[in-house]
Amino acid sequence: MNGVELFLLGRTLMKIGEQAMPQPDRSEQSETGARGSVRSVLVTLGDVVAHPGATVGEIAARTGLPQSQVSTAVARLVETGSVATEPDPADRRRRLVRPAAHPSARVAEVRATTIDDALAAALTTPDGTAPDPQLFHEVATALDTLARHLTPAAARSR
Repeated sequence: MNGVELFLLGRTLMKIGEQAMPQPDRSEQSETGARGSVRSVLVTLGDVVAHPGATVGEIAARTGLPQSQVSTAVARLVETGSVATEPDPADRRRRLVRPAAHPSARVAEVRATTIDDALAAALTTPDGTAPDPQLFHEVATALDTLARHLTPAAARSR
């Protein structure tokens, strides 16, 4: 595998992850909750998990997202109970972003949702044939192995 293939694989995995995310009820969506793309929210959340206590500017610098997009994503994540913010003691005008101490019901729902249906859909052949159970198991096992070694949680435990 080369860098381009790895990049394209990453994009495919992101799409599978997006498809696996449960959609909130319309009644749960507020004006803030409806803004921000899923990808920018997830990229922002991933950075917050990897670097708790960061400012919006620091998150933007690390992720390459525009600061306005990070601000919108943080607002959405605060509203869903995924992250909390607090004033920066060094500069009260800035806010520090951390994972929420007590995740909301929405966060619990997202964490409890498996990728099985989205993965099966991704492995379904163009003619609609469901993936072979052995192939599904092989790919799911490979993803579990990658998650043990390459997620932000795995990096923190090293």
